[in-house]
Amino acid sequence: MLACAAVTVGCSKPASNDTAASKERYNVTVRWTAHGVPHIKADDWGSLGYGFAYAVATDAVCTLAREFVNARGEQSKFFGPEDGRLEADIFHKSVITDQALAHAVARVPEEMAALQAGYVAGYNRYLTDHTGEQLPASCRNQPWVKPIEATDMTRMGIGVGIRYGLGRSPAAIANAAPPTKDEKITFVAPPAAEDVTIYGSNAIALGKQATVNGKGLLLGNPHYPWSGGSRFHMAHLTVPGELDVMGVGLITTPFVSIGFNHDVAWSHTVSTGLRYTLYELTLDPKDPLTYRYGDETRKLTSHAVSIDVKQPDGSVKSQEHTTYHSHFGPMLEDKDLPWTRERAYAIRDSNLDNNRSTEQYLKFARARSVGDMLAAMQTSQGVAWVNTIAADRQGTALYADLSVVPNVDEALLKACASATVKKWGPWPAVVMRGAPDCEWRIDQRAQQPGILPAEQSPHLVRDDYVTNSNDSYWLSNPSQPLEGYSPIIGPERTERSLRTRAGLVFVNEVLQAKEANRFDAQRLQDLLFSHRNFGAELVLDDVLAICKHEPKTVKAEKSSIDVTRTCEVLAAWDRKQTVTSRGAQVWTEAWPLMSATPNLWAVPFDANDPVRTPRQLNASDATVRKAVMLALATATQKLNEAQIPLDAPWGEVQYTERNGEKIGIPGGAHATGMFSMVLGKLQPGKGYTPIVTGNSWMQVVTWTDRGEVDARGLLSYSQSEEEDSAFVSDQTKLYSIGQWLKLPFTEPEIAADTVRSLELKGS
Repeated sequence: MLACAAVTVGCSKPASNDTAASKERYNVTVRWTAHGVPHIKADDWGSLGYGFAYAVATDAVCTLAREFVNARGEQSKFFGPEDGRLEADIFHKSVITDQALAHAVARVPEEMAALQAGYVAGYNRYLTDHTGEQLPASCRNQPWVKPIEATDMTRMGIGVGIRYGLGRSPAAIANAAPPTKDEKITFVAPPAAEDVTIYGSNAIALGKQATVNGKGLLLGNPHYPWSGGSRFHMAHLTVPGELDVMGVGLITTPFVSIGFNHDVAWSHTVSTGLRYTLYELTLDPKDPLTYRYGDETRKLTSHAVSIDVKQPDGSVKSQEHTTYHSHFGPMLEDKDLPWTRERAYAIRDSNLDNNRSTEQYLKFARARSVGDMLAAMQTSQGVAWVNTIAADRQGTALYADLSVVPNVDEALLKACASATVKKWGPWPAVVMRGAPDCEWRIDQRAQQPGILPAEQSPHLVRDDYVTNSNDSYWLSNPSQPLEGYSPIIGPERTERSLRTRAGLVFVNEVLQAKEANRFDAQRLQDLLFSHRNFGAELVLDDVLAICKHEPKTVKAEKSSIDVTRTCEVLAAWDRKQTVTSRGAQVWTEAWPLMSATPNLWAVPFDANDPVRTPRQLNASDATVRKAVMLALATATQKLNEAQIPLDAPWGEVQYTERNGEKIGIPGGAHATGMFSMVLGKLQPGKGYTPIVTGNSWMQVVTWTDRGEVDARGLLSYSQSEEEDSAFVSDQTKLYSIGQWLKLPFTEPEIAADTVRSLELKGS
């Protein structure tokens, strides 16, 4: 989710110092409407970027500054080498090379080059206007808050693009070294790779056959982290006659990545496509820096980087490190991928050479129909790692996974598979032999050598509906399954998640009703904000039946637990996770334990009935009954030890804190069967807090009978995470009570809602 998620990797050259440039080249107006939503309007693209950066920095300057530090490989310099920062610095400096930077800007459209040059200038202008004590408390008077250059934007964009490939293994790349090397880099407590499984999304696009007025209707619902650089920020960007787009972008990407214009609305969900393959290299026994490649041998190259590292006494010293690279890509080394005298491993990432994202999102912003959206993806192939779901005013719905993946089919994967490696931490271990016949196939139709051409990627255009909730393309609409594609994109005819099934069930409950069987905007909002737990709807009756007939005292890990009260709480639960629901915490802890039980289902998965299967607990199996009761006992014990009442209202159990105020947060964990996904961290004596990830930006967009855009949205965690901001909790409180914002899009709507206006001029 999305996806989100858009990736902007291009950037322009720094502004020149000639006489013309010394004049006021930027002129932009920023109008903020209620809840801190900026509407940036300029007559040229450079000025648009100037105002855009200023508006984002107004809410997120500290977050942006930290992300620039990370992209430059300077975390160790300012924050010390601990907690994986040294590995991250080595990774960024060795992977994002001068060559990578040059390639990243090679295909940036003129408009986007101007926008990004303006963005750099606008960010720096904000720092000029807000120095030292004027900055938010989290970065006030900090030396790492400093002006940026064009390359900083490019580095940050590349980093976002390779999140699902090279970005999964910074420590493994930094630590890779041949066995003959006298001394290996030693890190203190190397951290696990970033858990990118926390990035997810839902999206539903409805066409003319599914809506009340025959217009398109879209729900965009990315599930993204509630803190840090992967937060979204709302904005409306306008260049009269050239651009008018509103929505959100990641704080680290200078454009709208999920949103709408006058004719089209779109969203993203994180795709199942694999962005990389690993390669197993057969080494020369006499030289671990030489590997066989067919009938020849090749040498690994070394890349020395210098990292400034903060010392315990506060001083900074430079440390030299070396990384190693094959022609496939960087070498890796960890416990699953050891570098021995016989073999070593490299990774190739299809998005490292993806320099088309700015082009891609410019086309999205200018699209007039879902046909334009599809054509934009087919001709640019700049979507890095997400599905695209869209609807237009004509009443057409689109699903497409045209994200960038290696051009390898099932036959090549089987022919080249290495049996040596069984796993790679939590990630798919697609390991191929490092041989010429195992290179990614080159298809001249593709926009980049070695990636799958658009013609071989799945998409679906319909007049009723399409959905995606992070499973593969296969079941975007069950009446028209997508099949016959490379497994590198995702699996077919396999069991879907409860969240995927929930979305399909909830949509079809409406469409298959005898009366009122069409959606309008409110009904689509309610689909998400009902906060129904589909897992509980599916099997809780079976659980309660087992609980009724089994002994209530269950021997758990630490002691015997009486689950009588537990079963009573579940029986009374409304099977939702609204702030007033009581008992959701029991299901949150119990169902993941139950779901891992072998032979759990009486009706197993059937690829010909994938929405309704599996279903019905196999209560005839004593092992299943025992597992259900043990899960209830274990959940009870865990909640008791955490001092969480079994029947406390969910909003008192799951919450976020802003300036000491607790705000109840509806929604629940993906693993328990929630469509409305929110994941909090259980803390003894407190509850599920802080919120880690989940519902973030939510938009419902359609068109009225008069042809006007009707857009509602909400940013669950609000525009800023700075405690001293006026916009740190306002939208969060609206989310808590289920209230959406009507998004001002037209000039009259903006004028009527403007609470602050700023005209910026600068050079």
